[in-house]
Amino acid sequence: MAVDANDVAGVAKVAARVRENINSVIEGKDDVVTTAVTVLLAEGHLLIEDIPGVGKTMLSKALARSIDSTVRRIQFTPDLLPSDVTGVSIFNQDTRQFEFRPGGIFANIVVGDEINRASPKTQSALLECMEERQVTVDTQTWPLEAPFMVIATQNPIEMEGTYALPEAQRDRFMARVSMGYPVMAAEIAMLASHSRRSPLEDLRPVTDAEEIRQAIGVINQVHTADSILRYAVQLTTATRHSPDLNLGASPRASLQLVRAAKSYACMAGRNYVLPDDILTMARPVLTHRLIPSVEAAMSSRDTAMILDGIVASVPVPTS
Repeated sequence: MAVDANDVAGVAKVAARVRENINSVIEGKDDVVTTAVTVLLAEGHLLIEDIPGVGKTMLSKALARSIDSTVRRIQFTPDLLPSDVTGVSIFNQDTRQFEFRPGGIFANIVVGDEINRASPKTQSALLECMEERQVTVDTQTWPLEAPFMVIATQNPIEMEGTYALPEAQRDRFMARVSMGYPVMAAEIAMLASHSRRSPLEDLRPVTDAEEIRQAIGVINQVHTADSILRYAVQLTTATRHSPDLNLGASPRASLQLVRAAKSYACMAGRNYVLPDDILTMARPVLTHRLIPSVEAAMSSRDTAMILDGIVASVPVPTS
């Protein structure tokens, strides 16, 4: 049964409001903002990777402030402990019982700033939270309220004081985006508007957690033809057999590629997925999961270039 056209139009309007709100503080990065909102509505997590000072934290905060929901920010540092993220049980002298004190992960939107400056042990505290949307401490399990999204920023691993994210951690992020330097006109506009005060101070929510939950429910019903599902699997399978890659995309990547494509289609006002939706989301969803071979790295071919070649070699379904 196809999802109602009015419901799809409602999701598109919600997404447009959020995008417009974020674009009011992020100059000239509409494609990055669109990907961020797509991931939010697809129930995914977003990794923002780039050099310092290009607006990674600004984007994550703008997205979080656009939604009237609970928001927590965790500054990842080398001395951050796993219990700071998940929470800890503390013995209460008065009641003679252990009481659970929730950590920073207990929120609808969690902003993890400079995630790769924390130790691998602390990064691993996010694995259960991001995949199963729950926290287990001392044999007790607490669910995380929907919507739940981790927006993490990280500096390139060449930067001093950073740790490479483990493959299992990267695979839990639905998409990775890079801010890049702004064009000259956008940077001049930024200087004019940001030099007096931060535009985040004037940013107000344009939707709430309940409306986002309803939008997610609509997106889950977007029709995906068997040919589209087959196409998505053909793309990820091709990465696993590429001689240019030591590690291809996982089955989780196939699932998240389809979810992102459904979200993108719904944001465009459609209740069905096109091959173009898969193609649009392939780069942000797949590139950070791939590891190039030594030969490919030595010839200066990154995962984006390798993926482009793989995408070009897989036939696009016509029906």
